Amino acid sequence: MKKIRLYLDTSVIGGYFDEEFSSATRRLFVLLEAGIYQACLSELTLLELSKAPTALMEKVNSLLARLEFDELKESAESFHLARAYLENGVLPMKCLDDARHVSLATCGNVDYILSWNFRHLVNVERIRGFNAVNLRHGYSLIDIRTPLEVAEYGNKEL
Repeated sequence: MKKIRLYLDTSVIGGYFDEEFSSATRRLFVLLEAGIYQACLSELTLLELSKAPTALMEKVNSLLARLEFDELKESAESFHLARAYLENGVLPMKCLDDARHVSLATCGNVDYILSWNFRHLVNVERIRGFNAVNLRHGYSLIDIRTPLEVAEYGNKEL
């Protein structure tokens, strides 16, 4: 059986170290490290993480070293889809990177995007807009959830 592929945006990695989000995020990482789910990170996520302060970056690198993940590469196709999200008003123009996360996951055929970004990603109106654009452009629907929904309410036991 194919593993469920989870795209982790930058907020999920940051959530591992944030008191507010750490419990659910750490439980998610237990499931990822156990091979219950397949993690997917994009070159955009890795670039955003590389801008963290040195002390935090050392922790991030240590965390990612424990994780097997598929790296999704940006392409003309994914960038075109990101622009379509903006042009259709799903996100404001200043949110190109958030649109790129969704397009990378969509073009990478992931099952779920995980994020703690409630304003631009984990938001029912935005998800509806992303999916309208996806369908218009011949892509599958994308589902965007929080790590809490996967880690705490999943039926996978270790």
